[in-house]
Formats: sequence, C-alpha cells, structure tokens
Amino acid sequence: MSAVIPDFHISPEPLPPTGTAPDDLLDLEISDSPDPAGEPTRPATALAHQEEQPTRHIVPHFARTRPGESADPQDPFVGHEQTVRLPGSSGEHLLQCAYSTEQRAKRFYDDQVLDHLNPEMKEFVARMDMMFIATADARGECDSSLRAGRSGFIEVLDDRHLAYPEYRGNGVMASLGNISENPHVGILMVDFVTDLIGLHVNGKARIVEDPDLRAIHPQLSAEFERGRTPERWVVVQVEEAYIHCRKHIPRMAPVQRERSWGSDNPKRKGGDYFGAKGMPRPWHHPEPQRN
Repeated sequence: MSAVIPDFHISPEPLPPTGTAPDDLLDLEISDSPDPAGEPTRPATALAHQEEQPTRHIVPHFARTRPGESADPQDPFVGHEQTVRLPGSSGEHLLQCAYSTEQRAKRFYDDQVLDHLNPEMKEFVARMDMMFIATADARGECDSSLRAGRSGFIEVLDDRHLAYPEYRGNGVMASLGNISENPHVGILMVDFVTDLIGLHVNGKARIVEDPDLRAIHPQLSAEFERGRTPERWVVVQVEEAYIHCRKHIPRMAPVQRERSWGSDNPKRKGGDYFGAKGMPRPWHHPEPQRN
C-alpha cells in the first residue's frame, strides 16, 4: 500500500501570533489596508472588544523611516506626537506589541544598535576569517551563503561601508544575482574562538568590479594566494550594526589544514557528498522523441 502524502495548503491570509496579547493588538496583526486618516482598519472582531477591554496606548510613538520613505501605517510605533528613526521592521514592532516586549526591544535598540561601525566593530571585522551572508531576490525568495578567507579579507572602507571580495566559484552567482535584483543584505560575523561574540551588519549592497574599486580605494590588498584573486567586490552601505550575544555560541578550536583555494578538483571541493548527482530535477525535461 502506498503512503498518502497530505496536500498542504498555504493560506494567503496572514495568521495572528499565538500568545496572550490583547485581542485589539492581535487584530492589528491581520488588519487590512489603512483608512485615509492613516489609522489601520481593524476587523469587526476588534470593534466588539473595544468596550470590554481598555485601549492600549503606546507613547511615545516611533517610526522607522528614511529620507524619501513614508512610515508604514500598520506600524504601532507610528504616531503624531513624536517621530524619530527607530531600527527594525514594522513586523518587529507589531510583534513586540503583541508579545509585550516593547521595553526590552527599545532598550536593545538604544544600547546596542548603531547606524555605522564604531572603532570596536571595525577592529572585530578586520580579524574575521569568515562570515555568513543572507540575500533575497525581487520576490523575497532567500539564500544564505558562507564567505571565507584570511583574517582581514573583509575590508572596512570607512565608518559606513565595508567590502568583501568575490572569488571564482561554481558560476551560479546566487548571492550576486539576488543583490542585482534586491540590494538588501544581512551579514553575520561570529568569533567562535576567543570572545564568543557576533556582529550583525545589515545594509544595502552593490557589485563593483575589482579595478573600479581599487581606483577609488588604492589601499586594498594586492597580495593574494593562488586562487584567491578577487574578480569583483560587494560593497555594503551599513544601515544597522549590532551585537549577537554569546550565550548560545559554541567555543571552537582552530585546526591547521591546507585549503585548496580556487581548486576545480571535485574531491577537494567535496565531491558529491550528498548523493545529489543523477537524481531527477523538476527543470529537467525529456527530449521529445522524433519519429
């Protein structure tokens, strides 16, 4: 008997978070478009609770806006009494209200989040030998990847810009392809060995060819190992920089090994480790048979 695999359906309607937040805030999560006055239009269920539960006012109000952008009317931190730039997305702010973590979040924003790299952050970046980068295409479909090199392979250009090299790889261009459609990137660097701490850098990226970047920043290193010559660079304009706490970071011990930078040897690159070669793919179509 063959197993029956259920057909899962993804609802187009956003689901409210679980928890014990007041109904009016949960309704705010699934509210429709705002009315002309700029207030979120709430479902009828919210109106039924208005007389039963006191209204929760959030003061002061904050908006995350940048020059040329308008604040999201769904964001509960948006108001008329006070408008300042606050880190994080509207989704963050909505869930902070839903789960009553506004004060903790505000304290973290005020204590740890910067819009540039301070001297301690720049020193941290300069000694990193790897980083993780998250990108998304124009439709929001995501990819994450690893970049690695000798300590200092990530270049700090100034307080608000860093750059990392792109070497010859498998030719897929997944990260660069996403950046060409959507410049927003998220970078995570972690010290697993000494301080057990991480640094997040979020911002907007652009692709710059190696000769073009060197013409602007001639101080870039010109000495490379075989297979580690940059073909191009990704320059990131820093919008948010903040700590990743150490409590869940494992301690690791570095082990000396020979790295085959730039090798095309399948065995040195890992071969078919996951046994994927030869398996069917949905984009493989059989050739039409000819009579």
